[in-house]
Amino acid sequence: MSNRGGTLAGRLTRLGFADARRATSMLADRALVDIIGDVTEADPAGLLPALGDVADPDQALLALARIAGVVNADAARRALLAGLLTRGAGRDRLLAVVGASVAIGDTLAAHPDQLAVLADVTPGTGIPVEEVRAELLTAVGADPNAQVPVADVSGPAGWDAMRRSYRRRLMRIAATDLTSPDPLSRMPGVAAALADLAAGALEAALALARAELDDHGVGVRIAVLGMGKCGGRELNYVSDVDVIYVVEPAAGVDEDHALAVGARLATGLARACANPSGEPALWPVDAALRPEGKNGPLVRTLASHTAYYERWARTWEYQALLKARPVAGDRELGEAYVAAMNPMVWAAVSRENFVADSQAMRRRVEDHVPAAEADRQLKLGVGGLRDVEFTIQLLQLVHGRADESIRSPSTLTALSALSAGGYVGREDAARLAVCYRLLRALEHRIQLYRLTRTHLMPTADADLRRLARSVGLRAEGAEGLMERWRSVRREVRGLHEALFYRPLLPATAQLSTEEASLAPEAARARLAAIGYRDPVGALRHIVALTEGVSRRAAIQRQLLPVMLGWFAEGADADAGLLNFRRLSDKLGTTHWYLRLLRDSGTAAARLARVLSTSKYVAEALSRSPESVAWLADDAELAPRSPERLAAEADALLTRAHEPVPAATALRALRRRELARTGAADVLGVVTSISAAESLTAAADVVLAGGLRIALYETLAERGLVESPTRMLIVAMGRLGGREMGYSSDADVMFVHDPLPGQDELLAQQVALSVATRVRQLLGEVGTEPPLDVDADLRPEGRNGPLARSFASYAEYYQRWSSPWESQALLRARTVAGDAGLGERFMQLVDPMRYPEGGLEPAVVREVRHIKARVEAERLPRGVEPARHLKLGRGGLADVEWTVQLLQLRHAFEVPGLRTTATLDALNAAVEAELIAADDAGTLTEAWLLASRLRDALVLWSGRSGGAHADQLPHDRQALAGLARVLGYPAGSGAELEEDYLRAARRSRAVVERVFYE
Repeated sequence: MSNRGGTLAGRLTRLGFADARRATSMLADRALVDIIGDVTEADPAGLLPALGDVADPDQALLALARIAGVVNADAARRALLAGLLTRGAGRDRLLAVVGASVAIGDTLAAHPDQLAVLADVTPGTGIPVEEVRAELLTAVGADPNAQVPVADVSGPAGWDAMRRSYRRRLMRIAATDLTSPDPLSRMPGVAAALADLAAGALEAALALARAELDDHGVGVRIAVLGMGKCGGRELNYVSDVDVIYVVEPAAGVDEDHALAVGARLATGLARACANPSGEPALWPVDAALRPEGKNGPLVRTLASHTAYYERWARTWEYQALLKARPVAGDRELGEAYVAAMNPMVWAAVSRENFVADSQAMRRRVEDHVPAAEADRQLKLGVGGLRDVEFTIQLLQLVHGRADESIRSPSTLTALSALSAGGYVGREDAARLAVCYRLLRALEHRIQLYRLTRTHLMPTADADLRRLARSVGLRAEGAEGLMERWRSVRREVRGLHEALFYRPLLPATAQLSTEEASLAPEAARARLAAIGYRDPVGALRHIVALTEGVSRRAAIQRQLLPVMLGWFAEGADADAGLLNFRRLSDKLGTTHWYLRLLRDSGTAAARLARVLSTSKYVAEALSRSPESVAWLADDAELAPRSPERLAAEADALLTRAHEPVPAATALRALRRRELARTGAADVLGVVTSISAAESLTAAADVVLAGGLRIALYETLAERGLVESPTRMLIVAMGRLGGREMGYSSDADVMFVHDPLPGQDELLAQQVALSVATRVRQLLGEVGTEPPLDVDADLRPEGRNGPLARSFASYAEYYQRWSSPWESQALLRARTVAGDAGLGERFMQLVDPMRYPEGGLEPAVVREVRHIKARVEAERLPRGVEPARHLKLGRGGLADVEWTVQLLQLRHAFEVPGLRTTATLDALNAAVEAELIAADDAGTLTEAWLLASRLRDALVLWSGRSGGAHADQLPHDRQALAGLARVLGYPAGSGAELEEDYLRAARRSRAVVERVFYE
């Protein structure tokens, strides 16, 4: 016997029993054996494997033993139980419910006649609500067909009759739910069935309440509105049932009397559902969502409700009304209530701070979750059901005023409609739906266990194991279930934050209904009012983008009402809309573009800003539309490091076989970085200093790559295996100072140094050929923007050789160099080529640019004289000196010459001055007390503003050259455009103009005092 027992225990353990010893003992229970036979010896009906399939086999077997003990003395009931335990759907239903719910096991032990419910395999879901209503009304002796049903019993006896009928129907729903092969797909139907059952119970409870009144409340119409999950037909197994009561007196009945009777009916209804009696209570009936909450009257007339919501209601109350539906009582009155409330619900979004209030309410709910429960909350916590529900409801309320298709009170139906309408991405909607179903399924199974109201994940392994098995995650076990739940929470939270906090939502909420719907007349009037110069033309663009029934058009209809306003905040609204249409025509059919604009926290607003503010960036995005994706992520807009760019260039050149395509690829890399920096610049993601450094890094990489290509091609052309000379490119000017702008040339000098034993003439020829090729490859007109390589700062300028040997440079600087060349060398730095040669070249020029002992007084006078000549001769004819950003009074040249004179005079003794960067040198001069901090601040302000304005001229106009490239314009529109590029508020062109002129005047005063002494 012990061997047999041991064998059976092992089998039971393999089937999933946690306590095989106790299970073996229960299987020997006399009452149970009388019904099922001795399954320890033979189990022809397969009862043990069937028990092993349920959520908790131990619990199921214990329930069977208890039920068997109860029915043992009743032959009919014994036969019913025995019949159920043979193979078939009835047995599956019985074992499933007792294996998942202790409470249902207790109910069957207390009321074994309800086994008949499980013998009937009619599904518990999908039953018409009127049938459920009739069943519960009949249970309390009320006529389901009566206009005002009244129970023929009252008090606890009637309550118990209703509750028993409710439990039978609940058991049928649970049996259908628990035997479903796919619990997640079954969940919405189960929730709807539970809501319909609750509605039937409310109707029966109202009939019981009428029975308590002598006149049954004749002459008083009362409607019960389901709210929350009951209203949305997505109720839990055990949940408060949220309601609102509406009362109306019949003709000839006093309103005060009707309200008093209505209050008694509502109170009686709540008692019937929740007060103690012989049968367990159903659930609390919660009327706290009524006007004024618990402080307000329990019942109101329709007019009183309407007046409250018109004058006093808060944001959350409109959100709650979204799910209101008649569930019991006077149907006509209930529908009148919904009809009166709906217009206010869908207009609530226009209330001030509606979206912000909704978002704040969600945060408050989350903050009130007890700390001890935060990591167990399925409903209220981070990544819980409320995250899904609040997200969907906010999207509905914002967009539903113009789109009736998304107004469903059901969460999953609304989510499907939002997806179909393009308000939520298909993939996001699908993921959110799966997560929501799993969370609700877990909530259902947890509540079903004891039929108690809870939203907390269990902590005991046995409970988690049962829960995992009950939702189809048997193989994953307790640990797998917890990991799945954590993963769902993370996914829900991510989607919630992406959708719930969209910047489009508050912006859309601020629009009128007509504006949000893009109605032609309203759109035309709005366009004219907010600054579009050609409203009719703009309207044509809008129609082209939004017409049709495609998903693309649907998303554009969401985006454009808001983006039209964002375009108007830029420098040129009409240009912004036109650029957006062109970009959308190129990208509108791609899977990510419109989704990015709709879902990103920043992309749509940023795109509107750059398209309406910068022609330069608009054209750059048009050339590479995939760059729009950068706008969603500051990290993508951040400048790429020189090392990263160099590695990318190296990869390009390693794969290249032809010089022109290789150079084109390098230029494309630079063009991409120009676009990235331009977009970041307009959006304020980078400072002017970091933007200049980014532009310089891109030029550096292109020069290094160009040198590599040119050297390779020159050697190949001449049949040389190795170069006869070392090559070096020295950066000068703004390139050398890492201060390049969008229109800057690359000022360079080409240096070479013949290798020992090599023919110097051949070396010079190779070096000249390489230098010429570099300029051609990078500067020729082509598909990618050129980088003009300017070597005019070389010895002898344009009259000297393009490339010189190191020895030639040494001889020249020793014999012929002039002060201006020493000044130019202050910005010299190596940018490409032989590192050793670069070090030697810097050692060669350091004594010239940092002369020991500083400058002789005569040289200082010569530098000042040269500066005066530059001011007099190089300033373009007819240009106001105060408005020329480079050569004008207080402009870039003034500041740079002042700083460079300080370097020439003091760098030999102040190491900090030995830098190619203007502002670094100026800061070092302040530290060395060579210039007052206030004066340095004045020069810095003017230099930065002039630099930013030069870049802004390119960004705004899209032109990188021309006669007006360095001039502060007089044109009001141009000034307004520059102001927006620089981040000034709209309409600040005059303010920008005054800021620059004032900064330049102050700068010139410092220059005259410090430079000219």
